[in-house]
Amino acid sequence: MLQTLRSAMRISDLRRRIIFTLWMFLVFRVGTHIPVPGIDTTRIEQLFQGGSLLGLLDLFSGGAFKAFSVFAMSITPYINASIIMQLLTVVIPHFERLQKEGVEGRKKLTQYTRYGTVILALIQAYGMSYAMRTAVISPTFGSITLIALSLTAGTAFLMWLGEMITERGIGNGISLIIFAGIVSRLPSGLGSLWAYLTAGTINILNVALLAVVALVVIAAVVWMQEGQRRIPVQYAKRVKGRRYYGGQTTHLPIRVNTAGVIPVIFSTSLLAFPVTIAQFIDHPVAQRIAGLFDFSGWLYVATNAVLIILFTYFYTAIQFNPMNVANDLKKWGGFIPGIRPGRPTAEYINKVLNRVTLAGALFLAFIAAVLPTLVQNLTGIGAVYFGGTALLIVVGVALETMKQIETHLVMRHYQGFLK
Repeated sequence: MLQTLRSAMRISDLRRRIIFTLWMFLVFRVGTHIPVPGIDTTRIEQLFQGGSLLGLLDLFSGGAFKAFSVFAMSITPYINASIIMQLLTVVIPHFERLQKEGVEGRKKLTQYTRYGTVILALIQAYGMSYAMRTAVISPTFGSITLIALSLTAGTAFLMWLGEMITERGIGNGISLIIFAGIVSRLPSGLGSLWAYLTAGTINILNVALLAVVALVVIAAVVWMQEGQRRIPVQYAKRVKGRRYYGGQTTHLPIRVNTAGVIPVIFSTSLLAFPVTIAQFIDHPVAQRIAGLFDFSGWLYVATNAVLIILFTYFYTAIQFNPMNVANDLKKWGGFIPGIRPGRPTAEYINKVLNRVTLAGALFLAFIAAVLPTLVQNLTGIGAVYFGGTALLIVVGVALETMKQIETHLVMRHYQGFLK
């Protein structure tokens, strides 16, 4: 990894992309400390005591939620808008046609996603601002509107920042913003552990057990992210003139975790939207909803696990189309030994994909939904949000970014046939 980074910094274009990404991280971190006007932050900090879901949302926003800065809603509305748009592409024929039109169609869908992000951000911002009117210094309609517009503008700016990182930087911008928010909270989490340790709330054995679990989770995430099921593919020999082409044996790789960390981010964002609003509404029904979906409660864990499994299958189906793969194999004279080309090949690939995806989905659900509660029960360390979900996102995004850097390196170091 270090050798790859050193090689990357020697290439001017790649070095410029990495430096641009780091500058965008700096802009993001500066924005998390810009407060929303007219808010009493001391009243808000009282909501973050204990291991509630708000602490996990604050982790994803890099501390902006707890400080109630202009980036308090983070990139969550954009993720929710992306979920809705991807669902609509399956339901509405017009969006499905746009998805199949290539670059221009995807540009249109991206534009619709941006509009949806602003609408969802404005709705969520107004809900949060009105529900938290007791923390507003002057709770007038104008003040609440100003707070809501500030939060919406912060989310829109983060959306633009993520797109700029994707276009001019390195890696997926939206994922990297979440990555930066989680990593930025690591010193604070370690400081909390040290405070618990010095106060005698926990002992060194608890910390050692937490470190061992973290290392095991990191190793398991890397193993699952890199794991793949290889389907053998044979290419038939073709005669052109006096030469034979094809005839070689290769394989079709199917990753165990094709969807990556996207299902975890989708599930967490989807659960966060109603629960966050309910936490701020002083009504028995809203408070009951917030209590049922407590971060460590069984209902939240079960719902989160089911959503992660469903989103894993959904996102994998979007990313990998067995029929298209089967048609491409048939077009280029490839076939799976023992399987007829065409639809039987697509059905076989789909069956293998479903089995492999099940293993990846169960792994994601266990790491993100079940493991944090188990770790708290084993170690006795509460209110530690840098758990399975955070490690999964950090390791997954880091691996994907390193792969993109290696891809750029291969492109730059390729000599060509004339060398």
